[in-house]
Amino acid sequence: MNSYVFDVAGMTCDHCATSIERSLRELDGLVQVKVSYAEGKARVETRDELNAATVAAVIEAQGYGVKLANTAEAATGGSALRIAVIGSGGAAFAAAIRAAEGGAQVTLVERGVTGGTCVNVGCVPSKIMIRAAHIAHLRASSPFDAGIEACTPQINRKVLLAQQQGRVEELRHAKYEGILDSNPNISLVRGFARFKNTETLTVDLDAGGSREIAFDRVLIATGASARIPEVPGLVETPFWSSTEALATDELPQHLLVYGGSVIALELAQAFLRLGSQVTLVARSGLLSQEDALIGETLLTLLEAEGMRVLTEQTVKSVKHAHGQFTLDLGSESVSGDRLLVAAGRVPNTAGMGLEHIGVKLNASGAIVVDECLRSSVATIFAGGDCTSNPAFVYVAAAAGTRAAANMLGGHEVLDLSIVPAVVFTDPQVATVGMSEAEALHQGFEVETRILTLDNVPRALANFDTRGFIKLVADKVSGRLLGVQALAPEAGELIQTAALALRAQMTVKELASQFFPYLTMVEGLKLCAQTFNKDVKQLSCCAG
Repeated sequence: MNSYVFDVAGMTCDHCATSIERSLRELDGLVQVKVSYAEGKARVETRDELNAATVAAVIEAQGYGVKLANTAEAATGGSALRIAVIGSGGAAFAAAIRAAEGGAQVTLVERGVTGGTCVNVGCVPSKIMIRAAHIAHLRASSPFDAGIEACTPQINRKVLLAQQQGRVEELRHAKYEGILDSNPNISLVRGFARFKNTETLTVDLDAGGSREIAFDRVLIATGASARIPEVPGLVETPFWSSTEALATDELPQHLLVYGGSVIALELAQAFLRLGSQVTLVARSGLLSQEDALIGETLLTLLEAEGMRVLTEQTVKSVKHAHGQFTLDLGSESVSGDRLLVAAGRVPNTAGMGLEHIGVKLNASGAIVVDECLRSSVATIFAGGDCTSNPAFVYVAAAAGTRAAANMLGGHEVLDLSIVPAVVFTDPQVATVGMSEAEALHQGFEVETRILTLDNVPRALANFDTRGFIKLVADKVSGRLLGVQALAPEAGELIQTAALALRAQMTVKELASQFFPYLTMVEGLKLCAQTFNKDVKQLSCCAG
């Protein structure tokens, strides 16, 4: 069931209101309607299949101006909407802020540290550590060593960790705790929430006892946790997840990493550059969900830095004795003093009683939501990593904002057609749109170009030509379908590619745009030019 309140402009008498009501009652899915000339509002209740846009279109067709009144007071006919939010990360806070702005009374329920994964144990600390490792790497070795004397950096992990955690705490206070302190419409309850029914939460309080929280709408934004693979002996050992790896104040002598995706690669390279010996074991290729050339090239570059990379390997068992981990791979065993397991993440949906109230989960335990972030239960919404949407904090925040607007009676869609992604290895991996394989699978006749970085002036000036840029286009229309880049600072160019995709540009149109000379993003233009030209035969800045 949905409740909408519209501001209607242009009514001149009660007859206008009656006329609007009469038209709306002809809609399939309408439950109740009340239009008030005096208030200038239309209050509508519908079944799920009838959305706000359809209702508004009927009113507009009669010559009236109409817009959705996105306030909690309007949605409830004058009383504040009660919204519960389970979690306190990116999706949760974005929703809480938006709902509070709309006049709702918001109750956040958090069982751990305020701020969720990103600021505490994910994006922020990992990127700080990666940056420190990058600086250490440059001091030890760079393309300019002949003219700038290299040195072996002395790493004080305890000091680096204090700096890292200081910034984490600063951001957590500024972006999360400070908002709670300054917003009287948002309250925080600490504990674990489970559903008593579709209108009430039971919270097992951290301080002891329990509390019931009644709600009109609820957002589940509980995030995800490290997936622990079922490997004999693993759970009996003191292995690390990414959380423990980021919080360590000592560097392993030899770090074993089990995993071949984003977290595994980012942290493996960081520890390598900070001075640890690293052996990485992956069940398939590196970044196996991406274009194969990315993983193949990245493997070569990591090995060149000194990492041992074992792909297509299955860990048969794990043992820990005398301070050493031993992984049995069948064909050989590898040993090290620390083991980081980074084998994916699983949604935090267990134990909440979702199965008893009709909330549908997929095979991975993620909450199934529609484009408006609504679950299979009309009053229950979900956003972030506990859903099947892409697990990026910027997607989570966008989902939270839109979910809140929809809980207030709106109809805002989370458009996931163009979502850029970055892996913070060095070189970085950045992608948006379709890969060549995905485009072929969707039936496109595909044309691609790969530009190695020795054709990009910025890379030549940097004396660092590691990597490539690949464009995927529809051969018939020339329209850009996707971009994959493996390049230093590739994350800084991918949003330009995303905007080109949003504008449905052709590669010819992309090639004709102005790009500043001696920037890495100019590589997009150069790669687009290769669809019709040999860029090796062009002068610098060739248009």
